[in-house]
Amino acid sequence: MNKIFQYLRKKPIAALLVFIPIALLAEFGEWGGLWVFALSAVGVIPLAGYIGEATEALAERTGPKIGGLLNATLGNAAELIITLVAIRAGLLDLVKASITGSIIGNLLLVLGMAMLYGGIKNGVQRFDRKQASNNAILLVLSVVALVIPSLFSHSIGPETSMEVEALSLGVSVVMIVLYALGLVYTLVAANSPITYDSTVPPQNHQGKHWSVGQALGILAISTVGVVFMSELLVGAVETVTSSLGLSEFFLGIILIPVVGNVAEHLVAVQVAGRNHMDLSVEVAVSSSLQIALFVAPLLVFVSLLMGHPLTLVFNQFELLALVGGVLIAALVSADGESNWLEGAALLAVYLILGIAFFMLPA
Repeated sequence: MNKIFQYLRKKPIAALLVFIPIALLAEFGEWGGLWVFALSAVGVIPLAGYIGEATEALAERTGPKIGGLLNATLGNAAELIITLVAIRAGLLDLVKASITGSIIGNLLLVLGMAMLYGGIKNGVQRFDRKQASNNAILLVLSVVALVIPSLFSHSIGPETSMEVEALSLGVSVVMIVLYALGLVYTLVAANSPITYDSTVPPQNHQGKHWSVGQALGILAISTVGVVFMSELLVGAVETVTSSLGLSEFFLGIILIPVVGNVAEHLVAVQVAGRNHMDLSVEVAVSSSLQIALFVAPLLVFVSLLMGHPLTLVFNQFELLALVGGVLIAALVSADGESNWLEGAALLAVYLILGIAFFMLPA
């Protein structure tokens, strides 16, 4: 029992695992959709954290370059699973909103909290200005790639037309090719804006003590757990939207990205507090780029196989959030320095967008 308490003291997020059986009990005990949604959402958080730790444990065994590739592939596994379950359920608006929410969440919420906390604790913090410039270029490019299908679709045809689907597929191919080129670049360069070196773990990082077999086992178990929790989470979405009057946009943009990436968000804030702002910025930006250049186009292809074609056509509110988020994040990081006020500004933009999406009718 003492060992359990010691482990929970070192890793308090593990205590949230208790919500997994409670979520199952709520589902089979018919407690109601609101309870199922809330409990399964909390249950995903520690599972996503263990997926991240298992990935980093494997990365430590393979070195920084291959480790970066592993993070690029599995860094957003939990959120990818949730969106796949949502596609199968036909909740395409929820999927598009989660793509938008992941990008702006990392650029505004995570980077904002990191700069705020790091600035309060350490004063003005500095990071690689050249790398920040490369990040900004790729971020702008990824948003342009997401915006073009949305703007051109109005002249090409209805969103469900073959022409618009072909446009989305073509753009997705280009984005995946660019992502693959970024991974190749990772093999010949010390750092890449698409991946980050995960070999600088936070203190008390449990994953560094795992063997390859333990890491693979935990990765498999956590992935299966996320699948089950995602089924419960997505299955309760309709009940939540109708009971609370929330829109799918709000659930997708605010709640789902936060649930799927809490552990990674905490890492970015923790390393900023230890004055490793380079790594903190890379964690936030790399995750956004992975969503935009890999996850989003991958979902377009997978959705075809699942019988619910997903296009890269976003509504005007999502486009505004994407463009605004990338613009303010690029401006804040352009000088290679950060302070707590810039972090507060990023959080303010995120809160404004959150309030606006909350007010949208269901």
